[in-house]
Amino acid sequence: MSQKADSKKQSEGSSAPRLAAKLGLFDATMIVMGGMVGGGIFINPYVVAERVHTPVLIVGVWAIGGVVALFGAFVYAELGARLPRAGGEYAYLRDAFHPLLGFLYGWVALLVIGPGGAAAVAVTFARYAQQLLKIGVPEKLLAVAAVAMLTVINCYGVRSGSNVQSLLMILKSLALAGLIACGAWYLAGRPEIAAATTGSSAMEGHVSLGLFGALGAAMVPVMFSYGGWQTGNFVAAEIRNPRKNLSRGLLLGVAGVVVLYVAANFVYVGVLGPAGLAASHTPGFEVMQRVAGARGAAFIAIGISISALGFLSQTVLTYPRVLFAMAEDGLMPRGMARLHPRYRVPVIAIALLGAITIAAILLGNYEQLLNYVEAMDCLFFGATAACLFLFRRRDALAGGNSSAQHGGYRLPGHPITTIVFIAVCWAVVGVTLYRYPSNSLIGFAILLTGVPAYFLWRKLARKADAH
Repeated sequence: MSQKADSKKQSEGSSAPRLAAKLGLFDATMIVMGGMVGGGIFINPYVVAERVHTPVLIVGVWAIGGVVALFGAFVYAELGARLPRAGGEYAYLRDAFHPLLGFLYGWVALLVIGPGGAAAVAVTFARYAQQLLKIGVPEKLLAVAAVAMLTVINCYGVRSGSNVQSLLMILKSLALAGLIACGAWYLAGRPEIAAATTGSSAMEGHVSLGLFGALGAAMVPVMFSYGGWQTGNFVAAEIRNPRKNLSRGLLLGVAGVVVLYVAANFVYVGVLGPAGLAASHTPGFEVMQRVAGARGAAFIAIGISISALGFLSQTVLTYPRVLFAMAEDGLMPRGMARLHPRYRVPVIAIALLGAITIAAILLGNYEQLLNYVEAMDCLFFGATAACLFLFRRRDALAGGNSSAQHGGYRLPGHPITTIVFIAVCWAVVGVTLYRYPSNSLIGFAILLTGVPAYFLWRKLARKADAH
């Protein structure tokens, strides 16, 4: 936070409620994993298989995405150690570049990234819940009810929200591990199927621009599925010893998800084959139905519902902290920074995010949400990683030791790993714009509306301070 904002907070007196640091390493790890594992791993593999058509390329794209996610976790671990404050990316962009860039991130996080991603996963939850419950409740109504319930839970404190999030994360990890184990057992007993579905040529012809274009398009749903590790940084102010626990939580959480995702896609390709995977919009469901019959299908349907619900819980827990940090700086209505005197959470910010998510559910569809959310997410992933160059440059000019000054964590492989991460993120933005211009431009249009909004809020904040 800026010095001006810090001095203003101190002047408000110690009687005002503050964010409560109640989360430990386990909570941080569960939040990181919960931000990544949603409905995407149970649905998006079919999108990848539609765009690249051989087993090696399908599984390889998920492995590449995992490496990129680990590079991103390294970057965010050092940034979290440097600035262990609420708001995550907003705070890094504000302090490294300019408050306008931080505000623009917060603007699209409020209107696009957080609500859009949550809305897409809420629809996934509703689809599987309908199958399980065998009720005639409309899909969107079920999705809205889930968001509303989790919004209320998170208004009762960060520990309440984190406990629900951790429980759901454990349950969905068990469901995904169960799918992987069942699929591996099935393939082990039928080596001829495994050979037929995974033994085809890695390439569909010579290396060409078309192949690279297909790989780039396949990376869009992969990056969407891997995204979410950054939300652990949003709640840094509520983690005990964040310089240590947040960095470790990021690395442990991302590594665990990469293992689960690559193994799950190996099973998808092995059981269904590339063509079967491309034709299945619910590959997890079909794998378990083939391997374990109706009971297996019911098991994974429950697992997918829990997974989607867990992602929603994590979004409702973390994204309001961005609005809280912006309001503290006078770039959002002051009410967003107001904490409940007992539960010490920003209830107005939580309620606003829930309302916008519900609006996104009612107005959008899954494919539209995926494209414009991913364009904005990857744009700011790259911009946030670039902050590290500026922070380290300032350390060098000041003659300081960044490792000693910022919690002992220092990103390995910098600048190479950081440059690779930025390049991949911005390449995904370019591919999304090229292949899905109408949906992607929605996100950029919302981004541009943030420029006049920033100057308006800054003007209003100055008037309020003058009085």
